[in-house]
Amino acid sequence: MGVDLAYSDGQSPLTPEESDELKVKSISTRGELDEFEQQNIEKAQEWLLGRDFSAEGIFSEEFIFELHRRMLGDVWSWAGQTRRSNKNIGVDWTEIRTSLRALLEDTKYWIEHHTYSEDEIAIRFKFRLVSIHCFPNGNGRHSRLMADVIIEKIFRLYAFTWGSKSLTREGETRSNYLAALRSADHSSMSELIEFARS
Repeated sequence: MGVDLAYSDGQSPLTPEESDELKVKSISTRGELDEFEQQNIEKAQEWLLGRDFSAEGIFSEEFIFELHRRMLGDVWSWAGQTRRSNKNIGVDWTEIRTSLRALLEDTKYWIEHHTYSEDEIAIRFKFRLVSIHCFPNGNGRHSRLMADVIIEKIFRLYAFTWGSKSLTREGETRSNYLAALRSADHSSMSELIEFARS
């Protein structure tokens, strides 16, 4: 692939094989790649608008993978497919499906038994989903959009603001986001919930 993929702190590098699956061969810079991916993500957000989904539909493997495909499928051939390599984060790639099923069942339990507040359920789901790291790339963006789907479609509350800035670019907002994720790594969700609403 001709594009230079410089990775920021917190990003998972693609393998050479994954990088070769770029569909838009004219992309030559990270900025161009980010722009194409953002346009694709906006199409996925449009697809979600005005559609009602049941909790059963949202908490299914099919929905998880379809949303990722819709977010990045115009740009990457592997969009919506489980990764086939291990990354700097995430479960072993052979355990993705098992871990995802456990997360889906846990989340249904949290909702049914009011284990956490609505915001905390959505953020816990987001955190565990990104910790599984189902896909070669786009896991952070996908998990944030899934949290928005949960909070809007299931709980009928406002979507999260996520610091109101792009989290793919270096800067204070991304640093605060990564710090909140690291805090969640140590079982404290409060910073990540607060950041999601900032």
